[in-house]
Amino acid sequence: MTPPRTRRTRWAAGSAVALALLFAGAATVTSARGDGAASGPRTPSAQSADAGFARDMAVHHQQAVEMSFIVRDGTRDEDVRRLAYDIANTQANQRGMLLGWLDLWELPKTAPEGQGPMAWMRGGHGGHGMHGAEGMSHDGVLMPGMASRTELRKLGEVRGKDAEILFLQLMTDHHEGGIAMARGCAEQCAVPVEKRLAQGMADAQRSELDLMADMLAARGATPRS
Repeated sequence: MTPPRTRRTRWAAGSAVALALLFAGAATVTSARGDGAASGPRTPSAQSADAGFARDMAVHHQQAVEMSFIVRDGTRDEDVRRLAYDIANTQANQRGMLLGWLDLWELPKTAPEGQGPMAWMRGGHGGHGMHGAEGMSHDGVLMPGMASRTELRKLGEVRGKDAEILFLQLMTDHHEGGIAMARGCAEQCAVPVEKRLAQGMADAQRSELDLMADMLAARGATPRS
């Protein structure tokens, strides 16, 4: 079992990465619009990987924030509540950045007509785990890793250890899907600061996957996948 101090170090590291990327994004978003230097990158189109990732990851992150708040009401376990707070805080900040870029690029926050969730990833190398992503709207599941409406309802009903295990399992699936998306942007996105943010997301969530596996093992459970 991972010592509490090591866990706190991982959580702090994840937050530090997110904050560093947040400030980096604020400092460079002007060049992402193409304002100023003539040699700067052009503003992404609505069909681009940059815009697609920003739209889809904002939706993906919103559900992680929702699940984190649900479990904080379902358990008094300090470690799980701390992890939930860290995920909610980090992903809410990143979501704000992604939506802010869409505003600055003057692009809609919904996909263009005829382009469903994750369409931007299908041009990547093997789709990064996107097999089966087509038609994933069953029971509210829009993208890989997302929890269904039924699962969210169950998470809100269970308490104590059952809530902790279900949250950790759902969030493990959620992170796996998020990492695939982030790696896709790290490869395909054109805006440098967005590529760095995506890589930072993948690295931080991979570390949290290791932590959640330890926390599940401590509760006599394993990831569903």
